[in-house]
Amino acid sequence: MIVRMSKVEIAGPKAMRSDLLALLQESGMFHLEPEVRGFISKADEAFIRSMLPDEKELSERLFLENLLAKINELLSYLPQIEVRTSYIEPLAVIDLIAKSVRRHSEACRGLYERRELLRKEFDEFNRYSQFLSTIEGLFKEVERTPDLEFIGLTIKEPAKIDALRRLLASLTGGRFELTTSTSSDGTIVALITTEKSFNERIKKALSDERIPELSFPPSFSSLAFPEKIKYLIVRVSVISQEISEINSELEKFTCRWVPIYMQVIQWVNGRLSLLKASASVFESGSCFFIYGWMPSDAFKKAGEIVEKRFGGKVVVQEKAIREEDLERVPVVIKNPPYFEPFELFVKLLPLPRYSSMDPTPFIGIFFPVFFGMILGDAGYAIILFALSLFMMKRYSKAKNVKNAFQILFVSSFYAFFFGVLYGEFFGDLGHSFFGLEPICIERRTAVIPMLSFALTVGVVHVILGLFLGFITTLKRRMKKEALYRFLNLIIVICILLLVAALFDIFPALLTRPVIITILVLTPLLLFTGGLLAPLELLKSIGNIISYARIMAIGLTSVLLAFVANRLAGMTGNIVIGITVAVLLHTLNIILGVFSPAIHSIRLHYVEFFTKFIEPGGRRFEPIKK
Repeated sequence: MIVRMSKVEIAGPKAMRSDLLALLQESGMFHLEPEVRGFISKADEAFIRSMLPDEKELSERLFLENLLAKINELLSYLPQIEVRTSYIEPLAVIDLIAKSVRRHSEACRGLYERRELLRKEFDEFNRYSQFLSTIEGLFKEVERTPDLEFIGLTIKEPAKIDALRRLLASLTGGRFELTTSTSSDGTIVALITTEKSFNERIKKALSDERIPELSFPPSFSSLAFPEKIKYLIVRVSVISQEISEINSELEKFTCRWVPIYMQVIQWVNGRLSLLKASASVFESGSCFFIYGWMPSDAFKKAGEIVEKRFGGKVVVQEKAIREEDLERVPVVIKNPPYFEPFELFVKLLPLPRYSSMDPTPFIGIFFPVFFGMILGDAGYAIILFALSLFMMKRYSKAKNVKNAFQILFVSSFYAFFFGVLYGEFFGDLGHSFFGLEPICIERRTAVIPMLSFALTVGVVHVILGLFLGFITTLKRRMKKEALYRFLNLIIVICILLLVAALFDIFPALLTRPVIITILVLTPLLLFTGGLLAPLELLKSIGNIISYARIMAIGLTSVLLAFVANRLAGMTGNIVIGITVAVLLHTLNIILGVFSPAIHSIRLHYVEFFTKFIEPGGRRFEPIKK
């Protein structure tokens, strides 16, 4: 539900402004309003002006912002590891930190930049690592002498080896040796050993034939081929060791100093928040004025605290919220424990206005029902129930993940309930093993009754949405809009009654009065809603038809479950049969979680909420530490 808010004015001597702001920040329940519009009369605005910060506050703010920037720069050079919590009072060490942060930052920046250079060099050398062991093995097979030249190659196609041998034979008159081996990634590495006099001729021929030579960094150009390999292996080892030492040094620094710096950051952010809040304070003569919003249930207690702290010198007053204020009232959504997890879905939507409704209770009531209607299998529900319990315990500290599985936990109960009604337990396994029979309907064969059931649910849901839309506009005293929504609601009900009469659900004798009602109300609908009113009417009918997806998606699920059981029985082998059944049922469970969830959410977002939710709310952002 949307929490009731109070419009608040606080006034007192200028000397107490900072202490009061600190108290409001500590409470974390006051939303500052940077404008006086709506809080005071037009005549009084001439006597109220923004309270400008003095030189001391400006200096403090610049100092703290500069300090925060330096600390953040320092942290950017450090590893992200878990550290202890520091209990040092930040204010006591703020001057020491201001002197130390530059020295620490320079030292850590030097280590960081050195490590980045080493990593770049390591990545460059590491490109050759997959060939190193292969080349080393080839060198062991070759007799090395000063007059010999070595050329390394990488060959993608094995068929080119014979062509390469013939090419080398023609170039050297047979005075060469070609040894090959396969590297870890499947590339063939070849080593050509020949006389130095043939070196340039061979390299030119290899280039013409597009056979890539094993290249090395330019810094290796002065080294012979064997020395290149040896140096590369040694250098990679040295770089790895140096990087490890730098990482160790940065981690030690992080464990020692980051807890203190994090504590300082928290204090600085709180202090800056307080200084920035001062810009929303107004003054007149010797008094200050603060305007804002707070939850109504906290107003009385806040007034008592201010009275006790300042001995009656600071006054807290609640002002009446006028109709023009409704667009500016910040919104806080708070729900009972059962509905709270469903706020996860509501957060995906724009915040509703203060004068609108919180959609959380509605999605908390209808979403699990729709989910259960679509999945409707008691066996699947038991698995989802156990899974949600395990995941809620496993991710108890991850609020969003826990909320998602709490929703699944509730939805699994409804899936079990409808599974019993449909007589489904892993498809027809419940019937085969336990004699489980449908209590009300068998989805696999009763397609038309299930379609009627789904559309009936759609009628109830959409009619409720239209009625809530009428109530919302009525509360906002939008008379013409309220009349339009009421007429729209009545005409939709009349159309549904006519459709029901076609199927002998509604008495045919009453169709004439219903038709007359539609004809009488239609001109009024056009007058109140404009020329597009009939389109909105048709849209509501289309929304109801959209609920047929409850039947369609559910039918897909139950048919896949039956197919899994039939295929398992047709294999003729118990092991293979169980494997097939488990795989297909697992797939169906996965689809049975995502598909019902997605379509149930869509029915709320598109078909239901658009009837009464007014987006564009202002988020409640209290000053706090």
